[in-house]
Amino acid sequence: MKNYAVYAIGNALVDIEYHTSPEKLLELSIEKGVMTLIDEPKQNDLMKQLGDSHESMACGGSAANTIIGLAHFGANVHYDCHVANDTSGQFFARDLHVSKVDSNLKLDDSYSGVTGKCLVFVTPDADRTMNTFLGASIELNSTNVDENAIQNADYVYLEGYLVTSEGTMQAAIKASQLGKRHQKKIAITLSDPNMVTFFRDGMLEMIGEGVDLLFANEEEACGLAQTQDLQEAISFIKGHARTFAITRGKQGAIVFDGKNLIEISGHTVNAIDTLGAGDLFAGAFLFGLSEGMSFQQCGDLASLASSRIVTQYGPRLNASETKAILAEFRAGI
Repeated sequence: MKNYAVYAIGNALVDIEYHTSPEKLLELSIEKGVMTLIDEPKQNDLMKQLGDSHESMACGGSAANTIIGLAHFGANVHYDCHVANDTSGQFFARDLHVSKVDSNLKLDDSYSGVTGKCLVFVTPDADRTMNTFLGASIELNSTNVDENAIQNADYVYLEGYLVTSEGTMQAAIKASQLGKRHQKKIAITLSDPNMVTFFRDGMLEMIGEGVDLLFANEEEACGLAQTQDLQEAISFIKGHARTFAITRGKQGAIVFDGKNLIEISGHTVNAIDTLGAGDLFAGAFLFGLSEGMSFQQCGDLASLASSRIVTQYGPRLNASETKAILAEFRAGI
């Protein structure tokens, strides 16, 4: 078996992106700027109202976006998930394969149901709003966790979205426990403000006695700490993560290497779509760690990469764009 920079587990979703207005979101009774879980009838109704107006489809989900970003940078990675053996599930599996991501995903008659989908609404202010029907992802459980892949990985990476159901949360906890048993580092992303607002206790249970690396944006970090003060949030997170990175949009990020807080500069760009920015930040940061970069360098690479993805539509960059960013970064070191 390969040696992996990162083993990840997450909700497998096909992202369907729409470009729309805040007024349209209000008309559709959609809360702007966050991820909201919906059922299949609600999603089907929304898709019927929207018609054939979507701009793109992509293999998605938070951890999937991160792990594909890592693969595009050149890392060996493994991703476990659950889809249905339908058109969307086959699309997802094919996309992982093309992206050179290893997975235990096998599409046969046991993969029943409907593959999960995320309707992504991008407004002119570059904000992303998501309505998600988890579909077959809800069937992800502890049996999907690959201990052999974990044994051969440096990091185990968990997405916060797994907190939304008992089965998926237990899968994340098992992956974390196996990682610790095999002396691997554990990383987690908080994923979305609504995850810490409505599932805070479960999120803390997933974090357990602490993780090695935590990713969050400023709103998520403050939500977890139940404060409006960033410095208070930083102090709280220090009690739950040995290192962390808190993204702050155009202001850059704050990273903690276990001893020092480091300010990471942002980049002035014309942002049109923030979908996937945090996911790619995590992917670039983890890639930097796998290459032996300092936390300053990891943060700088992640800031550069995430600044580029917000200048285009869609949840990720293609492989050639990602490699060009890495070459540019290395040339400037």
